[in-house]
Amino acid sequence: MAIIVENVSKQFDSFTALDQVSLEIKNGALVALLGPSGSGKSTLLRTIAGLEVPDSGRIWLANEDATNKTVEERNIGFVFQHYALFKHMTIRQNIGFGLEIRKIPKKAIQSRVNDLMELIQLQGLGERYPNQLSGGQRQRVALARALAVEPEVLLLDEPFGALDAKVRKDLRDWLRKLHDEVNVTTVFVTHDQEEAMEVADEIVVMNKGKIEQIGSPAEIYDHPATPFVMSFIGPVNILNGSSCLLEDRGSSGDSKVFVRPHDVLVEREQTSSNSTPAYVKRLIHLGWEVQVELSLENGETVKAVFTKARFQQLELEVGQKVYVRPNQIKSFASDYVI
Repeated sequence: MAIIVENVSKQFDSFTALDQVSLEIKNGALVALLGPSGSGKSTLLRTIAGLEVPDSGRIWLANEDATNKTVEERNIGFVFQHYALFKHMTIRQNIGFGLEIRKIPKKAIQSRVNDLMELIQLQGLGERYPNQLSGGQRQRVALARALAVEPEVLLLDEPFGALDAKVRKDLRDWLRKLHDEVNVTTVFVTHDQEEAMEVADEIVVMNKGKIEQIGSPAEIYDHPATPFVMSFIGPVNILNGSSCLLEDRGSSGDSKVFVRPHDVLVEREQTSSNSTPAYVKRLIHLGWEVQVELSLENGETVKAVFTKARFQQLELEVGQKVYVRPNQIKSFASDYVI
């Protein structure tokens, strides 16, 4: 089912959660709503679901105006961050609950639940209760329950936010495979940039109730449309245009210039007239990569990142003098405020 959000606004007292938001989600897409707390992403998701009514604008589902339709009429599956499973029901009963409400025949419910138990890889655990499962297993049950009624749209509100990093990573991979198998239009909310880039086909970056940019993970990262997107998606050095690192780059003093850490080139010897002296301030080892904090002679701090192989080749040590220069920079209109 395709989703169209048309000029939707929503206000809570004096707080504007959504400000003239327009968005089109194609049938079968897997889309991430990404942004910081208060950006409006969860409100947008709840508005699509029918859990919030917009103050203005329209919601279209499968080319039909669904703005005033109830949650039940929209045929949408919704998964919350904290599972919302029924503690007194077994896993099988939780998954089949929506089907029982619709008075589906028991044999059909049993068959559907069996299929979903296999899909979420929890065969043999159907008679357990939610408190007997791990957090990751409970979230898979919540997803199965949402899928049981065969929704045309699946909405997930920070579905992995309450889980530890390892489980979150495993479930991200599982959700991607699940979507490819069931091919239902899926929209999920997250504030985790890595999660959005790893799972989604398309990312909608939100900030202060507005959409800053829509695009594929590669487009969002490599071609950010605004300073906010540049600074929110992935690590970045934000420098004044007058920075000594930007000499001969034609930057003005009152502008902001953005440099990704992997675009900061570091050499032990000065091989280019464009390089600037710096000192290694800190080394952070993160497995296959190493982050390096560099202090420029004017007191500015710049971060660089290397593969482990490149770091070993440079043989850097804290306090060592090196020479740095940006390989690629990005600047925006001076009147744009982050």
